[in-house]
Amino acid sequence: MIKIIIADDQELIRESMKIILSNASDNYEVIDCVSNGKEVLESIKIQVPDVIFMDIRMPEMDGVTCTRLVKEVYDYINIIVLTTFDDEEFIYNSIKYGASGYLLKGASASELNHAIDTVMEGGSIIAPRAATKAFKLFSNMAKLEKQTSNTLLETVADISDLSETEWSVIEKVSQGYSNKEVSNELYFSEGTVRNYLSVILGKLQFRDRTQVAIWYIQTGEEIHKKCKEQLENEDE
Repeated sequence: MIKIIIADDQELIRESMKIILSNASDNYEVIDCVSNGKEVLESIKIQVPDVIFMDIRMPEMDGVTCTRLVKEVYDYINIIVLTTFDDEEFIYNSIKYGASGYLLKGASASELNHAIDTVMEGGSIIAPRAATKAFKLFSNMAKLEKQTSNTLLETVADISDLSETEWSVIEKVSQGYSNKEVSNELYFSEGTVRNYLSVILGKLQFRDRTQVAIWYIQTGEEIHKKCKEQLENEDE
């Protein structure tokens, strides 16, 4: 029996998926339906599932953060992101933190069946529309990695000029947060967040927020740590 948890902040979606999956196979058992990432973590303490269908945008704790926390402890749980968003950053972060699948809401019963079978056999699956963006994103990552390695020494001065607030904005962007979500987290207006992003793009000489997110994940986080260590040593 394949045990399944459905995580979505919309009750109608949860109940609809439960009915679809329960009717799709006698081998599926929906053991819980929850409305956010925190409830996922509580649920798996009671009964560990084989598969979690994970929404991205949820209150309390989003699906990307929850995916990371689940996979850190329960690496064997298969997570299939099921969302209305095919944003490049969501795709990248979900895959980065261990999701085995990325489907868009509206997937048919047969598509859900296929996704479960695929991840249970150790495979991965991604919706065609999201796959196109994923390939583009990974291509950009390769180009950016090369660019970063070639120009890192030239941009260190600008990187050292980044304020702690700008680093905080960069970190949230790397986690897939929208401007509105960043503003809520850091207690700024959305306009202020946009201004910070504009300054950050200028300092780092990047084109858009996706490049900022990739750079931070690949290189920036480590640079930030070294900058803080250097400042602490200077203070001593």
